Amino acid sequence: MIFDTTFLIDVMDNDASAVAKLFDLVGKGEPQLITAPTIFELFSGLARSKKPQQERNKVIKILEGQLVVNFDNNSAEKAGEIDGNLINEGKSIGVIDSMIAGIALEKKDKLLTRNVKDFSRIKGLEVETY
Repeated sequence: MIFDTTFLIDVMDNDASAVAKLFDLVGKGEPQLITAPTIFELFSGLARSKKPQQERNKVIKILEGQLVVNFDNNSAEKAGEIDGNLINEGKSIGVIDSMIAGIALEKKDKLLTRNVKDFSRIKGLEVETY
């Protein structure tokens, strides 16, 4: 399962439902994947933080030992198609979220997110929440 940035932030903030979902997935042996664009989003937020060192420790801890799925050519093509189609429909979700969705679709994996509203706009993307 691919973890969206919202899920990781909620886990770092000790959100009860996110932490419970993480423990459930670990208990089931579900693969935990993080995308390169999610790492970008986390570090972008870190650069804007008023408590950069404290937040950096959280980010480093959450990323430790995680499998990272890269944004390759096939994912980029899929993401571009998603982004362009959503813009044409007047339903844009943003470039980074299109990238994350492109990776999930290319890898044929579910996306775990709190942001169901945006990701549910993408045809064929399997979205799970907590």
